Amino acid sequence: MLWQPACELDALRLRAQLLQAIRQFFQQRGVLEVETPLLCQAVATDPQLDFFTTRFHLTPHQQTLYLQTSPEFAMKRLLAAGSGCIFQICKAFRNGETGRMHNPEFTLLEWYRVGFDLAALMDEVAELLLTLLAPVGITHCERISYVNVFVEHTGLNPLVFDSEAYHAYVNSHGFADASTLCGENHALWLDFLFSHCVQPLLGLGQVTLVYGYPALQSSLARLNSDDARVTERVEVFVSGVELGNGYEELTDAVEQERRFNHEVAARQQQGLAPVIKDQRLLAALQSGLPACSGIAIGVDRLLMLVSGLSHIDAVLAFPIARA
Repeated sequence: MLWQPACELDALRLRAQLLQAIRQFFQQRGVLEVETPLLCQAVATDPQLDFFTTRFHLTPHQQTLYLQTSPEFAMKRLLAAGSGCIFQICKAFRNGETGRMHNPEFTLLEWYRVGFDLAALMDEVAELLLTLLAPVGITHCERISYVNVFVEHTGLNPLVFDSEAYHAYVNSHGFADASTLCGENHALWLDFLFSHCVQPLLGLGQVTLVYGYPALQSSLARLNSDDARVTERVEVFVSGVELGNGYEELTDAVEQERRFNHEVAARQQQGLAPVIKDQRLLAALQSGLPACSGIAIGVDRLLMLVSGLSHIDAVLAFPIARA
């Protein structure tokens, strides 16, 4: 009976409680809740993302619009306009993603803290998540650098692409297909090795914050002042599940456009759907984005962890198959 919700009614009640607790957390800290458009004239250029488009019929012209993969660009425009610290709970959309951890329409919590560096953001992420996850016995948070955790679990250097070593590693660990999938693309190798060999071992019984990602994986993050091969980026893991992705934000419009151009070219080379750069975001950066850090947390995945459920459909009223 596809008209019925996929989840139990208790999951709906737990979602409501979770959203209330999140809002209370930020209200107590004076962070403003905002709303931004989900239907926009540009979308993220990241080659890892696929997106939904629609046609806006505005006589006598038609215009392609995009369902947003994240509210990030619009929220940064608010920051540049002087909003101060902000948060948002909204829907986001990613095409081609469905499975145990993915629904093409999902709920994001995204927030930005003016004046926070990455360490301060990680403090707040830990405080929020340990508050929300305490009922399921998660009361500890660890922090580890990407380089250290990558070396610990693979023995490979993520900052230097040693093709021979990478190919030898996957061949000896039963991932021979990786050589064909990744070729000589360092970024693809890192994504593959991290997701298959590192991520499943993270956040076991705790919150794990992995920081200092390689620069070639972080198009929106500020470069580390001591090592330009590394960015001020953090990802959050619990029970092997990626919960969130955050940055000390890049504020340089020229550098941001250069990175957009690189990603647009990469999409073209890979035969992916073309995108256009978000000129309104670039204009906002040119006007002056305040020093800030921000992060997006997947609310549906968080709810899975809080409720002890193993499939995203079990926390959604109407996943894509029943939408």
